[in-house]
Amino acid sequence: MVQPIHLPPGGLRPIEPPQSGTAGGLAQKAEGASFEQVLQEQLAGVRFSAHAQQRLSSRNIQLSEADLARLQDGVNRADAKGAQESLILMDELAFVVSVSNRTVVTAMDSPGQRSAVFTQIDSTVFV
Repeated sequence: MVQPIHLPPGGLRPIEPPQSGTAGGLAQKAEGASFEQVLQEQLAGVRFSAHAQQRLSSRNIQLSEADLARLQDGVNRADAKGAQESLILMDELAFVVSVSNRTVVTAMDSPGQRSAVFTQIDSTVFV
């Protein structure tokens, strides 16, 4: 049997946002942004697997904020079309991305692409 929930008189009150200087970067973002906005930003971001981070480092690939925004746009576009595993091509770079996890699985630059065969992808996005 489900027990009824009793609300306090006057209804629910919002929780005060954490004070600056508390643990985590979300506390600083919480100032001036709603929890939902911060959560959506965190969920929308693209992560890099350990393998992808190693590839970026070993191939000396550096991504600017603008590059990351373009990559995220590519992932969003692939997601909107129902893609699961996508090859995202950006300038001289190629990224294999697990769209559902929003995770870059591997990355390579143009010399690496010349002999590459991309398997187990269901889409390609040019950004």
